[in-house]
Amino acid sequence: MSRIADVFGRLRTQRRKAVVPYVVAGDPSASGTVALLHSLVAAGADILEVGVPFSDPMSEGTVIQQGHERALGNGMTLKGVLGIVTEFRRDDNETPIIMMGYANPIERFGYGAFADAAAAAGVDGLITVDLPPEEVDALDAALHACGLDNIFLISPTTPESRIQTIVERARGFIYYVAVKGVTGSGQLDTAEVASKVATIRAKTDLPVAVGFGIKDANSAKSVAAVADAVVVGSALIDQMVKAVQSDASMSEIQIHDAAVQLMSSIRAGVDSSPS
Repeated sequence: MSRIADVFGRLRTQRRKAVVPYVVAGDPSASGTVALLHSLVAAGADILEVGVPFSDPMSEGTVIQQGHERALGNGMTLKGVLGIVTEFRRDDNETPIIMMGYANPIERFGYGAFADAAAAAGVDGLITVDLPPEEVDALDAALHACGLDNIFLISPTTPESRIQTIVERARGFIYYVAVKGVTGSGQLDTAEVASKVATIRAKTDLPVAVGFGIKDANSAKSVAAVADAVVVGSALIDQMVKAVQSDASMSEIQIHDAAVQLMSSIRAGVDSSPS
């Protein structure tokens, strides 16, 4: 059983929901990303989503875009992200890691070479934001051969016929984008999320994770009531940015603590949600 399936199976038995934090590899520093990931796990993360910095992250809002810029400025590359996963695995061989990025760096790396390297590093799944199911065959075959899950996004505007196409290709879990627009934008409508999650569940047995628009314990609690996992990204990165802005002399541990405190709050919110 894959790490992802194992986590969701365990949580289902416990009648609990997963918390999935997203961070950009290399932000706020390349050297500190591994420590940040371990801290997020200690604060209650069940699955880690690691963003691969890209020069044109079209689905991201300002907060994450700037995180990509900082990470690229720190010299982070796709190979560097794989190195971070490798280092993380030296002390944690259980927490699933999902890489989230864009097609161009992976195409340049080579699908087969990337899948081999990702599996060797300890990656469990991949979200390629700008690679639709109609164009995913070559990458999907490479990932499948290495036992990696190919995870797809479904948005509020995705028609039912296309949802069917997506779930037939997906492995690991489905990522439902809860708001229209880029990360960190829009107002969360829990009733709409519940309706769309029900539509997705009618077509697949895969767990459904919900992200975009989750900012605090209350929004996490409301989403956890209708989904299998809650994904939070912009809010965590924003907390670290605000920490730096409040005191430029802060140590990296203190900067990480700003995200970890929010992560702990979101964990508590999710755990207080009706199962």
